[in-house]
Amino acid sequence: MKLLPPEWHESPFVPPPPEAHYETPRAWITSKRDDTWLKRAMPIVMAHKFMLGASLLGSFIGLMIQVQIPDVIRHAIDQSLPNLDKTGAIVPPTRSIGHFVLLIAILAVIRWAVTFVGRLYLYKTAYRMEYDLRNIVYTHLARMSFSFYDRVQSGYIISRANSDIRSVQMYLAFAPNIILQCCIAFFAFWKMWTISPGLAVVAMVPMPFVLIAGVKMRQSIFPVSWLNQARLADVAGIVAENTEGVRVIKSFAAEERQLRVLDGAAMRVRWAILKDASIRSLWSPLIENLSRFGSALVLVYGGWLVIHDQASVGTIVAFNAYVLMMQPPFRQLGMLLMMGRRAAASAGRIYEILDEQPTVNDKPGAIDLVDCLGDVRFDHVDFDYPNGTPVLRDFNLTLDPGDTIALVGRTGSGKSTVARLLARFYDVTGGALTVDGHDVRDVTQLSLRHNVGIVLDEPFLFSVSIRDNIAFGKPNAPMAEIIDAAKAANAHDFIMELPEGYETVVGERGYTLSGGQRQRVSIARTLLVNPPILILDDATSAIDVQIEQEIHDALRTLMQGRTTLIIAHRLSTISLADRVALLEGGAIVAKGTHTELLANEPRYSAILAQGIEHDLELDDVEEEKA
Repeated sequence: MKLLPPEWHESPFVPPPPEAHYETPRAWITSKRDDTWLKRAMPIVMAHKFMLGASLLGSFIGLMIQVQIPDVIRHAIDQSLPNLDKTGAIVPPTRSIGHFVLLIAILAVIRWAVTFVGRLYLYKTAYRMEYDLRNIVYTHLARMSFSFYDRVQSGYIISRANSDIRSVQMYLAFAPNIILQCCIAFFAFWKMWTISPGLAVVAMVPMPFVLIAGVKMRQSIFPVSWLNQARLADVAGIVAENTEGVRVIKSFAAEERQLRVLDGAAMRVRWAILKDASIRSLWSPLIENLSRFGSALVLVYGGWLVIHDQASVGTIVAFNAYVLMMQPPFRQLGMLLMMGRRAAASAGRIYEILDEQPTVNDKPGAIDLVDCLGDVRFDHVDFDYPNGTPVLRDFNLTLDPGDTIALVGRTGSGKSTVARLLARFYDVTGGALTVDGHDVRDVTQLSLRHNVGIVLDEPFLFSVSIRDNIAFGKPNAPMAEIIDAAKAANAHDFIMELPEGYETVVGERGYTLSGGQRQRVSIARTLLVNPPILILDDATSAIDVQIEQEIHDALRTLMQGRTTLIIAHRLSTISLADRVALLEGGAIVAKGTHTELLANEPRYSAILAQGIEHDLELDDVEEEKA
């Protein structure tokens, strides 16, 4: 099955990825924010209950066998070794030592087998839970609106999708097994009680103090765990930002300054980790060694019982084994408490993401936009970004089917925002935006974006082959169509010059290609989908004038019969449009042909002059590269 939210599964506008089949998560985190973090995550645990149950059953059988072995040793000592009676006479053994050796060997083999099965299914359960948790978070992130990514750094998201998920997965999968391991203390106590109730009580004297120490450690570790995870997210954010902006950092020779920023964040992480380590160093040895007083009490009181012929040597040996057996559960109890606190902190951070809902949603009863003609109308549109920044005011623009309009304005005037509203990356805050007479808020997002192709001003390529990048929106496209789209974008020739042609894998974000090459691949990617509405958001801004002219003829052919909105500052790009709309102050202040605006609108002439200066600068850069 495809890894998509439930409402996307049946959409005809989502092409199936080639040779890729994903399992959807078997369960989802509940949306009840008032529940505890563990209760909200229980559907994930219950979805794997059979495999988890098998692992717990194997562990339980292994523990029961482990509890029996000291009792077998007790009988072996008392029955297979010579003893002295009250008169000092030697009492011959009643059973052969070989009998007990064979019995212990059989128990050991059985315990090995069941423990193997238990561990195998435990790790399978753990990794499947991690798979589900990771996919739940990723699926939710895929549904989030642009406003979410405008304010959340990628490093924080990466941290939540990795270390936080691992902390929650560790607790969900391993906590039941650790609790079961802790149950060995009860079984060991039960065996000791059946042998000697008085000696069993003496052995348990230190255990309440162990429990108190564990609670104290749990209270101390929680705030530090939360702080530790938060500061690790800070480091992840800085690393991600520096990696993405490495070219800017190097161009300003700012490596040392950024290293100091990273060092400051790393120092804060180190402080939190050392604080965590100091808490563990204080409480963990205390929890571990408090139980050892039980061994001392067993030797003192047990020795007195043996002297007074109220207990056997085998009993003392068995009791000492049981006391030692009870130490790991209490040590694991401390680990469980720490895991629980860390998981609670991590779950809280994950839920911060999962509890956020997209600001752009399909309304109930939304229809699919089919057989789109490309009739686009902005009717008195207002728009403010979520942070309150106003962009558009009383914006009116009409694009009839087949129209090609260039939207021209100064930097920051809101040209790209118009494109993002048309693709419904954001919802208008006033007025209406319609396509073929349908308000974009009344149609499904998938069908709308299937009909609106947009080439952004900052081309982004994935770290896959050029073929896969071009076919991103149409994964099953035949090679002939991919080549045609590349030729239309004037990308075919440079692609064929690459070492592996269309199978050449580009580097991260496509930076192994030049800006112009990335832009042409991005254009080819949109053209392959063949949308009835096309948006070129400064799509040729990173291409030098000579290359731009080479693709204009192909673009003119492809734009025939297609509604096209060109966001541009270059005269050469504006020449592709039939009409020009001038954007200023968040509204259209002038419309007409290029010639009309050039003759009658001084603001239009000023913007074109800025575009010419930009082109001259770009040409100088290209000449330096050559």
